[in-house]
Amino acid sequence: MTDTDADTAEADGITARYRETAEERVLEFERDGRSACVAQNREGYAMLKVRPSADGDELERYYGFDMALDHAAELLDCDPNDLPVPERAADMGM
Repeated sequence: MTDTDADTAEADGITARYRETAEERVLEFERDGRSACVAQNREGYAMLKVRPSADGDELERYYGFDMALDHAAELLDCDPNDLPVPERAADMGM
């Protein structure tokens, strides 16, 4: 995995970008034209929402980061272990 900074990571053709909005912590993944997003409230204590994109409709909610990553990997058609996670996003989940 290559970390370009604490907010971005790349591995095996997958790019992950982390950012914070006024309401959410957002982790976006891109791979071969596909995207997936894991989001959590800014305070970091609520369930994780999985969406097909940052502004897409919520598909499912999870307590654990690993389960949210499993779903994101499914949307990207890859193994969850292949998803790079930027340093600042590593503590998402309950």
